Amino acid sequence: MQILSIHLKNIKSHRELDLEFSPGINVLSGPNGIGKSTIFEAIGYAMFGVDAQSFVGNVERFVSIGAKKGEIAVVFKIDAERFRVSRSVGTPAKWLLDKEVGGAFEVEEHKDGKETEARLKELFGLEGGRSLAEQFELVIGPFQNEFLGPFVEKRPATRRNKFDEILGIDSWRKTFSDTGPLLKAIENRVAVLNEGIGPLQDQVAALPEKREACTMANRELAVTETHYKKRQLELAGLESRLGESDKREQTVRELAVEIDRLRERIGNGMEKVGSQKKLIAESERAKKIVAENSPGLQAFEAAEKRLAVFREQLKLQRQLEREVAELNTRVSTLAERHTAEAKTIEQVARELDAEENSLAEKRKGLALDESVQKLAAHLPEIRKAVSELQKKIGRFDGRRVGLEEGRQQLAEGVCPFFQEPCLNIAARPPGDVFSAKLNALERERSHLQAELRKHEQDEAEALRASEKLKGLELQLKGLDELVAALGSKRQSNSARKTGLKELQQQQTTTQRQLTEKLEALKTFSRLQVDIETAEAEQQKHLAARDLYVANREQAAKLEGLLVDLRKYEQLLTQLQDELAVKEKALAVAGKEYDSEHHQALRQQKDGLSQEVGALGQKIEGLKADVSRLDGEIDKLKQLEKEIAEKKVRIKAYGKKEELIKFLRNRVFRNVSTYISERFREEISQRANSIYRIIAEVDEELAWGDDYRIVLRDMVDGELRERYDDQLSGGQTMSAVVALRLAMLQTIGARIAFFDEPTSNLAHAFRAIDVGKEEVTEHWYDQLFLISHDVAFTEVTDQIISLDKAD
Repeated sequence: MQILSIHLKNIKSHRELDLEFSPGINVLSGPNGIGKSTIFEAIGYAMFGVDAQSFVGNVERFVSIGAKKGEIAVVFKIDAERFRVSRSVGTPAKWLLDKEVGGAFEVEEHKDGKETEARLKELFGLEGGRSLAEQFELVIGPFQNEFLGPFVEKRPATRRNKFDEILGIDSWRKTFSDTGPLLKAIENRVAVLNEGIGPLQDQVAALPEKREACTMANRELAVTETHYKKRQLELAGLESRLGESDKREQTVRELAVEIDRLRERIGNGMEKVGSQKKLIAESERAKKIVAENSPGLQAFEAAEKRLAVFREQLKLQRQLEREVAELNTRVSTLAERHTAEAKTIEQVARELDAEENSLAEKRKGLALDESVQKLAAHLPEIRKAVSELQKKIGRFDGRRVGLEEGRQQLAEGVCPFFQEPCLNIAARPPGDVFSAKLNALERERSHLQAELRKHEQDEAEALRASEKLKGLELQLKGLDELVAALGSKRQSNSARKTGLKELQQQQTTTQRQLTEKLEALKTFSRLQVDIETAEAEQQKHLAARDLYVANREQAAKLEGLLVDLRKYEQLLTQLQDELAVKEKALAVAGKEYDSEHHQALRQQKDGLSQEVGALGQKIEGLKADVSRLDGEIDKLKQLEKEIAEKKVRIKAYGKKEELIKFLRNRVFRNVSTYISERFREEISQRANSIYRIIAEVDEELAWGDDYRIVLRDMVDGELRERYDDQLSGGQTMSAVVALRLAMLQTIGARIAFFDEPTSNLAHAFRAIDVGKEEVTEHWYDQLFLISHDVAFTEVTDQIISLDKAD
């Protein structure tokens, strides 16, 4: 596995930062507060899912001041495959994993963050029970103040619990503790079930008595239903006889009502016939008046038709007069417009000629210099060369700063971790390995600086030529635009000349139309006299017309009134015949109906209905009793089943109780101790080899009970053991470094992060790289360090310098 690059946007002090990493050991250097640790935090956040609060306490402080959202993207490769993991800080937060396909990254579809973490654990080979965040915080990239951590913890129980958590074996001890309440809960549940069985058995004892009562209620219900059906049949026969009497009574009543209605209709019909005869007499008088005034109406209508014709002609006369007035006005307007337009066209033509001559003179004064064009064309090439030289000088400056810091640290011989003289450096005289490199860098930088000044002068001259060339091109472009505008104006003026001819033609046409309208007006000279003569004729016959119109409607009704009179007389005869038939039928029905017998049947039916109703209510009550008893019996049967189920559950809980006791006493109590011993043996073997190289002593490092650091050696032929509280600071740090590296190898981590480590760690890395003695297993692909210690320059594959410009 290898991390290739990282991109940060609005993350703490980094507004926009891109870094690339090399295989092996990468060291980040720079002044305090520049944001070196932020790089490690960002990798932990994006690749391992560490919560931002673990770094800064408040997630908002992980975003740059003033920004609402931050973004982190890390590109890494596994074997030959490249991936990119990105995670945003803020709302909404996204965690995405992309895979490179065909030169472009494509997002892998994951349901949520858990699926993304599971996929990353698979890629990293860290698929243990712990989350990626815990593995990063505890082993792969612990914070600077946590490097020694539980190694120097004095309390055995606290130290044991912490390392059990780091190695992932604390779950067995927690399982033993957590199953205690579970065992107690099962025992309590069994006791509760046993206590609940007694009351249920007391209730089930009443089941035989309930069954006997239900049988008796069913027998009484059967007897009552038989008697109820018999009475219902009797009631049905009585209701049938009563229905026949009801029909006879209803027939008598209906006939009496119909006779009264017919008598009333006959009276109304006789009144209607009388009124109709009066209306007929009035219509006959109106018909006579209409006949007498018909000639006067015809004369009135003839005069009215002539007036309508004359009034239409009057409308035409007034329309012609309006058109004549409009044409007079239009002839005058067209004459004025023609004169003014001709003067304007002549004036515009003179102005356009003068402007065209002026533009030709200006164009002669603008000529492009060929030498200026060539110089301006070289400007991009010169700028590219200047940029390349500036980048080279920047890289030389970064290398010089790193060498000067290394020489200063080497000269002081101070351990940056303990802030005290470093014994490893003090034991060997430092050599001057930096002066020659710094002098060579200075010579190369001076040569590049001189070359940069020459290119900057060329760039200034090319820039001036480019600006002059742009100015001339801009002026020529303006002249071309003015010439094009002149052409448009000439076309517009030519169009106006064509319009002048059209205006002259409109004037001639309008004058001809005016003459024709004046000639047409002469035909209406006697129109007013004809109108007055027709109005006098109409007034003469107005009275005859009014009498005709007033009586015309009533006269037209005569035929309809005669037809209605004949219809009314026929209906009156039919009603009189129907009345005689109904009176005869009433006499017959009265003989067949006996009111006293009808009343007796009603009384018998009411008494029998009451008896049937009482029997029905009794049956409903008995059914309710049977249903209630059936329900109580069903509940008691259900209680019997519940008692049986509780006994089955008690038996099942007993088996679970035996299983949990077996697991707690035989498995969970001791397994964490066995696993701890295995881990300590494996880590101790690896740590011992690393420690011997770091300390350069013939001592054996072991991880004892409760994770105590133990050093063993031979003194005067006897084995001596020293524990962590008996060791010096240097011995403790060397042992911790060896154990930390061994733990990383054990969990299978291929990358690791160290914030301000000691020079002891540099010796360990050097030993691993060169295969010194037994430490030949190259367990990592990449290591990341934050350090100013010169001891790391010998084992570093890349030094990344951060400064304020980042």
